[in-house]
Amino acid sequence: MIRVLLVDDHKLVRTGIRLILEDTPDIRVIGEADSGETAIAMSRELVPDVVLMDVSMPGIGGLEATRKLLANQSGVKVIVVSVHATEPFPLRLMEAGAHGYLTKDCAAAEIVTAIHRVHSGQRYITPQIAQELALSAVEGAHASPFELLSQRETQVMLMITGGQSPQAIASKLHLSPKTVSTYRTRLFQKLGISNAVELTRLALRYGIIEENTEQPRADE
Repeated sequence: MIRVLLVDDHKLVRTGIRLILEDTPDIRVIGEADSGETAIAMSRELVPDVVLMDVSMPGIGGLEATRKLLANQSGVKVIVVSVHATEPFPLRLMEAGAHGYLTKDCAAAEIVTAIHRVHSGQRYITPQIAQELALSAVEGAHASPFELLSQRETQVMLMITGGQSPQAIASKLHLSPKTVSTYRTRLFQKLGISNAVELTRLALRYGIIEENTEQPRADE
C-alpha cells in the first residue's frame, strides 16, 4: 500500500485528487495539508511514502517545504503538482530534490502513474515539461529572466510576490534579515528591476503568479 499525503492550499484541489486516488486499490491518502509548514509537520507524524506538493501556497511555499522535507526525512518521495508549467519552477523543484513534476491539467491516470513510478524508485516528469527542460539544456537559452535566479532567490521572490515582508521571510526561512536583503538585492539586479511592485508586474507577465496575488507596496 502506497501512503500519500496531499499538500495544496485549495481544498477543492485536494478533494479532487483524493477522489481520483480512492479508486486505486494500492494507494491510500493518509492526510491533507494546506501549507508547507503543515506538510512538514504532518509528514513527520504520518510518515507517507509519497507527498503530492503544490508550489504556490501561503508561508514558506512548496519549494522550501520540499527542500526541508527531503533534507530531514529519508525515504519520502515528493511529486510536485502545480499550475506552473514553465521555468523556473520545474528545474528549481527538481534541484530541491523532487522526484516528479505534474501540472494540474494532467489526466487522472497520469497522477496514478507518477505515484507508482516514483514509489518504485524512478522519476516522473510530465512529457511536455521534460521536453522543455531538455531543449533548454541543449540550447542554453533562457526563455524567462526568472531562470537566472538561484533556488533560494526563487524562494525569496515567491514570498515577496506573495506579499510577505522581509522580516516575515527571514523568520519563516530561518535567515537573518540582512541575508534576505542580500537575496532580494541580487534577484532585483538579475531581473533588472528596482522594487517589489516591478517584481510583481514582471512575475505576472511571465505567468509566475496569478492576477489575484496580493500586490506588495513599492517601498517593500
